[in-house]
Amino acid sequence: MSEGTDRLITMLTAFDSRVQAAKSGDWGRPAPCEGWTARDVVTHVANNVFNLTAGLTGSEPTPVADDEDTVAGWDRALAAANAVLPTADMTQNVPGPMGAMPAEMVIGRLMSMDTLVHIWDLARAVGGDERLDAEAVARAYDGVKPMDAMIRRPGVFGPKVECAPGSDLQTEFLSFLGRTV
Repeated sequence: MSEGTDRLITMLTAFDSRVQAAKSGDWGRPAPCEGWTARDVVTHVANNVFNLTAGLTGSEPTPVADDEDTVAGWDRALAAANAVLPTADMTQNVPGPMGAMPAEMVIGRLMSMDTLVHIWDLARAVGGDERLDAEAVARAYDGVKPMDAMIRRPGVFGPKVECAPGSDLQTEFLSFLGRTV
């Protein structure tokens, strides 16, 4: 398994712990992403996984249905990731945010970073554990800083939020991505 694949599986596992800890009444709670609920965060991450695994296997994605139970939809996505990612060909191109991109880049950098941020989003929405892995935060922050202009496009990340001087790295990272911590 590649380092990038291992990184994404680690992020998906951490996300899963927040999904499983949420209560059934939490899914309609507002998330830090403007206009999103906790369910929207879970559905977004799940559908990213379905799109990725479909791209890796040459199949059609099976997104979370509007009437599907939130946890059941997520469980399907995690099962798909665990079935496909460990043996995936990292040299192939898969659909990415800017068209076809190398699987290793989509998995190891983009999806890992996106999932990391959404771990926090979901935890904040449902009152869960907001702590993120410090090493993952440092890696993701170093990787996303050079993409500042690109990530400010509509539908990607919001404008940076100022954080207090001396804030920890997680707060700086989340603020850079438009989150109010």
